[in-house]
Amino acid sequence: MGDVLGWRKLLGVIAPSTNTVVQPDMERMRPEGVTNHFSRIFVEDPVALSNEDFIAGTTAIAENTMDAVRSVMTCRPDYLVLGMSAITFYGGVQGSVDFKRKVETAAGVGASTGAESIAAALKAYGNVRTVSFVSPYYPVANAEVRRFLEESGFEVVRDVPLQCRRWTDIAKVTPERLREVIDHLDGPEVDAVVQVGTNLSMVDLAAEQEAARSKPVVAINTATYWHALRACGIEDRIEGLGRLLAEH
Repeated sequence: MGDVLGWRKLLGVIAPSTNTVVQPDMERMRPEGVTNHFSRIFVEDPVALSNEDFIAGTTAIAENTMDAVRSVMTCRPDYLVLGMSAITFYGGVQGSVDFKRKVETAAGVGASTGAESIAAALKAYGNVRTVSFVSPYYPVANAEVRRFLEESGFEVVRDVPLQCRRWTDIAKVTPERLREVIDHLDGPEVDAVVQVGTNLSMVDLAAEQEAARSKPVVAINTATYWHALRACGIEDRIEGLGRLLAEH
């Protein structure tokens, strides 16, 4: 007898305890027969005033991730969706692979990370060579995202670190501000615009801007949940949240 509600798949979703965007975002993307089971990585909400502060905050997330993984595994999910992004980019492609392997070893099931999901999404669109990206991070973390993207075969044209002072401030960045940033990031030499930082609300805005600009605009929460669904063999096409879920 399978799970009555999650008769297709049970997904464990991991995100920082300060994150208020991942859970509602991923609930909206959930097909019938798939259920999400949220586990929070305990982290304080300190003020970040420098690159060093930001790295310290993300290090705390990394150190506490395995506790959240062990907690969610008690409901026996089939697969994990990692709704934190900065630490999945650190150390380039090999660092991303090593972090994913650590999580999967602890869990005993597969997992989708933000970094690998962004790269896979860009490749799924096809003909994407140059990208620009926005993050809520500080410049030191943007450098890690740039490194990962370049090692994955993409040229980074521009990037914007919003330098949000608190983790909870990330969810307060408005669509109006993000439209301004996308205007700056885009251009005829840019094949795709990417957003990283899972507490930055951009699922709807990315779909809007993608339609308006006739090029991929990829929100990390969309990419990560899409990657998890496809990794689990769930090929449902979901309308209204951008081309990635609707077409790929």
